[in-house]
Amino acid sequence: MGLRRLGHLIRKELLELRQDPRLFGVVIMAPIIQLAVLGYAATTDVKDIPIVIVDADRSAESRDLIHRFEASANFNIVGLLGSTSGIDPYLDRGDAWMALSIPPDYGHQIASARQTSLQVVADGTDSNSTTVALGYAQALVGGYMQELAAAQSPGAPAGGLVQPEIRIWFNPRLESRDFMIPGIVALLLLVVTTNLSAMAIVREKEVGTLEQLNVTPLARWELIAGKMLPYAMIGVIDVVLVLIVSIYWFEVPMRGSIPLLFAMSLVYLMSTLGLGLFISSISQTQQQAMMTATFFFLTPMIYLSGFIFPIENMPGWIQPLTFLIPLRYFLVIVRGIFLKGVGLETFWPQALALFTWGAVVLTLATLRSSKRLG
Repeated sequence: MGLRRLGHLIRKELLELRQDPRLFGVVIMAPIIQLAVLGYAATTDVKDIPIVIVDADRSAESRDLIHRFEASANFNIVGLLGSTSGIDPYLDRGDAWMALSIPPDYGHQIASARQTSLQVVADGTDSNSTTVALGYAQALVGGYMQELAAAQSPGAPAGGLVQPEIRIWFNPRLESRDFMIPGIVALLLLVVTTNLSAMAIVREKEVGTLEQLNVTPLARWELIAGKMLPYAMIGVIDVVLVLIVSIYWFEVPMRGSIPLLFAMSLVYLMSTLGLGLFISSISQTQQQAMMTATFFFLTPMIYLSGFIFPIENMPGWIQPLTFLIPLRYFLVIVRGIFLKGVGLETFWPQALALFTWGAVVLTLATLRSSKRLG
């Protein structure tokens, strides 16, 4: 009977799957783990917006306004400054999304019921989040001004006391493309180079050529270097191609140093290739390596790196996990060079973390790899 033969074949495939506990774990456990973690991380809500406030007035009225931002669930004050000269580092490093500057005569103007202005500077790198953040700020200030107008002159029309002067830095047109394409550059390099290098050692096991390497004088580090360098060259070619397309086709502004971006890309490639080789060293088949790379590493990295969802909006218990993801650091670097024109003096912590991550994973790959079969 055809159905009986089909049933035996299905049973055979299920038995083979059960006999491969690693692959079985990837297929069954990975989706459950991803759903549990990514279900919290995948959110489009914008909250706890980091803001730095410059209070050049230090009056009761300015402190009242600052208190409104402190009490709001939408904002998180990360710095309180006395002059606007300290704003740039906060926005360049990404420590703050917005800056609010209260002028020296703010309290006097409010007390005299005369018009004054507040300067709001926003990091326009992430256009969607910036638009929402500006909406929150305008609503908060608008509500405050309504209360002031009603208190000073009951029945008078609300508004008009404060005129916000909004400036958008780094992405004045709030083009989402300018934010996404540098991130796509980082993502493409991760996916391509990790998957390629993940096949390297495990392919030798499957076709049997690893036995031939047993009789050679190759050391472990030489085997790793021989497997990594060809894919590193492919990665460099990919960097050149994606930069050309990003700058000349999509017209994403390049405000920083291209040589610096290449140098940081090489450090990033050390991490992605090292990750692929580590996956290859712990896998027995190419299918297992591909599944492990996709389910346990690449998918969580995409969601938890800040590529799609801002890390600041994720639950507090998830945010520490993002420090284990190299894509997080390279996203800050590549977007900083493209859109902000910043240099190594600004993003050196991310560069150091990326280099350390690559060195650690390469060391693990070298220790795990062996010319011995299995």
